Amino acid sequence: MTNINNLQQKAVSTITKYALNAPRYTSYPTALKFEPLQIDPLPQALNISKAPAVSLYVHIPFCKTLCYYCGCNKIVTRHNEKADEYLDYLEKEFLSKRYLTDGRRVVSLHLGGGSPSFLSETQHTYLMYLLKKHFTLEVGAELSIELDPRNIDKRYLQNLKCLGYTRISFGLQDTDYNVQKTINRVQSTSHIADLVFEARSLGFDSVNLDLIYGLPNQSLDTFSSTIAATKAMMPDRISLFSYAHLPERFAAQRKFADETLPTSEEKASLYNLAVKSFTSIGYEMIGLDHFALSKDALAIAKNQGELHRNFQGYTLRGDTDLIGFGVSAISTVGNAYAQNAKDLKEYYSRIDNHLPCSKVGLSLTVDDLIRRDVISSLMCNLVVNKLAIESKHHIKFDEYFASALNNLAEMKQDSLIEITSEHIRVPESVRIYIRAICARFDAYLNTSETLSSYSKAI
Repeated sequence: MTNINNLQQKAVSTITKYALNAPRYTSYPTALKFEPLQIDPLPQALNISKAPAVSLYVHIPFCKTLCYYCGCNKIVTRHNEKADEYLDYLEKEFLSKRYLTDGRRVVSLHLGGGSPSFLSETQHTYLMYLLKKHFTLEVGAELSIELDPRNIDKRYLQNLKCLGYTRISFGLQDTDYNVQKTINRVQSTSHIADLVFEARSLGFDSVNLDLIYGLPNQSLDTFSSTIAATKAMMPDRISLFSYAHLPERFAAQRKFADETLPTSEEKASLYNLAVKSFTSIGYEMIGLDHFALSKDALAIAKNQGELHRNFQGYTLRGDTDLIGFGVSAISTVGNAYAQNAKDLKEYYSRIDNHLPCSKVGLSLTVDDLIRRDVISSLMCNLVVNKLAIESKHHIKFDEYFASALNNLAEMKQDSLIEITSEHIRVPESVRIYIRAICARFDAYLNTSETLSSYSKAI
């Protein structure tokens, strides 16, 4: 019994030690390092881009109600006509950026938010008309969309299927009523189940459920019910996101009393419960926070070593530039990041005055590109092949990353990472620490002020 207690205490101590603030690394450098742009970097970046294909992202910022946990760029309104004006401005942006796709295949489209399901069926139909008017989507392209299940019914899904969407994602988050009430997102689990089964019968290629762990009033008991409901629906993919508590940035999060939030140790228990539960019934773990059935394209990409990560999370395509449209949308072209204005009025104003939609961004240095490859490999595959990095970037890995390797020594001692002459590897059992591990390779994390801008890694 003493040995068991000692092991438990060591585990708690390790979690406490590494539950520091760190980025999610959907990019490197992260969006918080973007700087004001004097000129649009995308035309020059296009000249050096080697990507043969393009992915499109369209941000729909509107939501009918405010979910208190949300850190996304959103506009809460019940005036549906606001979307009509927004679609008109989207078309103007389509026209201004159409040159970025000239001569290249458009292989995927993703709608995020906010809530894309704010759009009516008619508005969705019009948006798809505009997209096909200005861009040539490749036959077989993946068309995906995020949906708030509270705002849709089976007919809505049927319309999306007719428009050509192939993958849909429902925001389940948590099924416990007390948790739902606390985060201002009360919804029917049975309604979501009906939508999942309808989507499956309609023949969507992949159905995803989003869960969040670390929400206020969550416990192992309540989250067990959420996990059980998810397993009963058996989606093709599951996203298990860590709640990012940043009340200084998102005012609605101040509605939660600190004592209602799980501790880092409790969050780790929630995460581990989900991992054990989902992998025990056939789901494969993808990166840090995704699961997929073995037949799903995401699991296939992982097993073939072709998993990638961008601002949309884990993706199958690493050979594409990402073109973002709409307020706050981010584009990645070649060695440049560019983000549209976050304020809707400013976004409209920039378009009206024929200014680039991109307000902030970054042109990556050689060091950024090297570190991006290392961090992306860890986030996707839990391993870095030192020899591959050396060959691609013409460096000596151990010399170039001497400081990072020194900073990893304690993690190695705590059995969180394995370091050999050829590889850096993170054991499957401790993947929850991957953000903290990646942070050791982040050249920008050098002040407490910078760290405080990010959520806790655990």
